[in-house]
Amino acid sequence: MATGRTHRPATRSRGIPEATVARLPLYLRALTALSERSVPTVSSEELAAAAGVNSAKLRKDFSYLGSYGTRGVGYDVEYLVYQISRELGLTQDWPVAIVGIGNLGAALANYGGFASRGFRVAALIDADPAMAGTPVAGIAVQHTDDLDRIISDNGVSIGVITTPPGAAQQVCDRLVAAGVTSILNFAPTVLSVPDGVDVRKVDLSIELQILAFHEQRKAGEEAAADGRAAVDTDEEEAPPMRATPTGRKGPDGDMPAVMPA
Repeated sequence: MATGRTHRPATRSRGIPEATVARLPLYLRALTALSERSVPTVSSEELAAAAGVNSAKLRKDFSYLGSYGTRGVGYDVEYLVYQISRELGLTQDWPVAIVGIGNLGAALANYGGFASRGFRVAALIDADPAMAGTPVAGIAVQHTDDLDRIISDNGVSIGVITTPPGAAQQVCDRLVAAGVTSILNFAPTVLSVPDGVDVRKVDLSIELQILAFHEQRKAGEEAAADGRAAVDTDEEEAPPMRATPTGRKGPDGDMPAVMPA
C-alpha cells in the first residue's frame, strides 16, 4: 500500500474549490452510513439532507468529481464512497504522528476511527522524559529529542499537535523541518508556517464560545417574545377608553363644547 510521503491528493491540480473539498468529508460520512445499511442508491436531495447542505450545492460539488448521477435513479452509493475516498487520498496509507500525549493526545491515539478512514497513528511523541516508553493505545511514547528520526523512520507527512499553546510553535517548526507538510493543530494558538505547509486548526473553546453566542441570542429572542406576549395580553384585558367630547373642562369634568343658553 502506498504511503502518504510519496503520494498526495490531486484536488488542487484538478481545480476543485477549497469549499468543495471541505464538504467532501460530510458527503463521505453520510454515504458511509448508507453503505453500512446496504442502501444501493441515493438521490441528491436525500444525500444533501443527510450531509446538511442544499441539493444544488451538492450537485455542483459532485460535478467537479465528474459524477452526475442517473436521472430517476440517483447516485450509486458504493461508487461515490470510492470516488470521494480516492479524491481525499483515503485509499492510501497516511502515517500520523501525535505530539503532546496528555489527556487529549492520548484520547486521539485511542480513537478507533482513524484506521478505517485511511490514517494510521504511527508515532506518539512527548517532551516529558517520564513518558518515554509508556504504551498508549499499544504504541510506545517517544521523546521529542528524537522527533526528526521518528518522522523520517515512519514516513510521516501529517502531524497532530496537542501540546500546551506555549510549546506549539516550536513543535510546529520542528515538524516542518523534519519534512511534515500538513499539521492538525489542537493547541489554542495560531501557528506560523512556510508556504507549502497546510495547517488545520481545531479550537474547542472557540466552538463552545460560538455556541454560547447562539444560546444567548436564543434566550434574548425568547425573552423578547415573552415580553411581546405580555404586552398583547395587557392590551386585550384593558377596559375600553371612554370617548370624550372636545371642549372646555369644568369642575365636574368634561363639558360639551356648546353650552345651552
